[in-house]
Amino acid sequence: MTRFLRILLIVFAILVVLAVIAFFNRDRIFQTFFKPTATFLPQGVSVDDQKVKNENSEKKNIEIVAENLNIPWEIAFLPDGDMLVTERSGTLLRIGNDRKSYPIEGVRHRGEGGLLGLALHPKFSDNHWIYLYLTVEENNVLKNRVERYSFGSDFLSERIIILENIPGATNHDGGRISFGPDGFLYIATGDASQGNLAQDTKSLAGKILRVRDDGTIPADNPFGNAVYSNGHRNSQGLTWDDKGNLWATEHGRSGASSGLDELNLIESGKNYGWPAIEGDERKNNMETPVINSGPDETWAPAGAAFLSGSIFFGGLRGEALYEAKITSEKKVSLKIHFHEEFGRIRAVVLGPDGFLYISTSNTDGRGSPKSNDDKIIKINPSVFR
Repeated sequence: MTRFLRILLIVFAILVVLAVIAFFNRDRIFQTFFKPTATFLPQGVSVDDQKVKNENSEKKNIEIVAENLNIPWEIAFLPDGDMLVTERSGTLLRIGNDRKSYPIEGVRHRGEGGLLGLALHPKFSDNHWIYLYLTVEENNVLKNRVERYSFGSDFLSERIIILENIPGATNHDGGRISFGPDGFLYIATGDASQGNLAQDTKSLAGKILRVRDDGTIPADNPFGNAVYSNGHRNSQGLTWDDKGNLWATEHGRSGASSGLDELNLIESGKNYGWPAIEGDERKNNMETPVINSGPDETWAPAGAAFLSGSIFFGGLRGEALYEAKITSEKKVSLKIHFHEEFGRIRAVVLGPDGFLYISTSNTDGRGSPKSNDDKIIKINPSVFR
């Protein structure tokens, strides 16, 4: 046998051995060298639109329930299961078997302002009241306000201003509203790009506000006005845990030094520091966040929902769904889900079916829109176990 043939046989034998090893370790090789796809994600999670919508999916853990939306900001569920969705440009949508639009008059969509928060009255089935947080322009000045409507299947009526003259701006308008366990309406406002307003308890900017369903002030509010807590830069998420504690997400500093986004445990009359302190800094009579993103990472946190011992909140710039698991009083551990799979995540809502619903915000001028963006996506909580 010639030397050439011996070398050829040795090479062939090595290739056979490598092929056998590769065959029996094929799953590990795929997981190591290839980005996970619908086939290889744990628990059947799909990131491909067509596979997400596949009716034959074994577990249907993720499902797109609405698409081709224009900067959806908030989601709420009607008693019949239909969704109400605000679009920042100024349209309220009802999404069920079909889609119906309710244009909201007077909305000024500029920058981060527009039609933002949405809440149903706790006794909606009796009074049909919905509440909207929106930006308006008066005498060339941007302002935010909360309005109440009577919701009908074909029209909105009985428009009433509940709270007005909340400072507005192109950036930092807050906008999340929600009824708490006490039956009062809580309103997250931004500092309207004027940090000093967050410390002024006579101003409605940079605050979490608390009012009755008609806009009047509860007797036990700490400052004798609508202000419940102060020192907030730009809160966009409100939720309550199973012990009745209020949690809020908050945007930290921006620009070249972006970072230090926050998750706060909110208490009546407390000062959450902006702009005097940020991150882990401490100062007398000011609260440090339960957790922050640190100086080198930006969440740009938005909507929040409580589920099974965790606060789930959306990340806009972070392009992820964050899970802050409550481990003890004022302590959480953080997990990150779906990083860069759906893009910017704005609303996070627990549906009446026990599933999480999230909205993307890729068409807001700061994202990279994918096919049929923006979307509302339904997530089976089993994917987080």
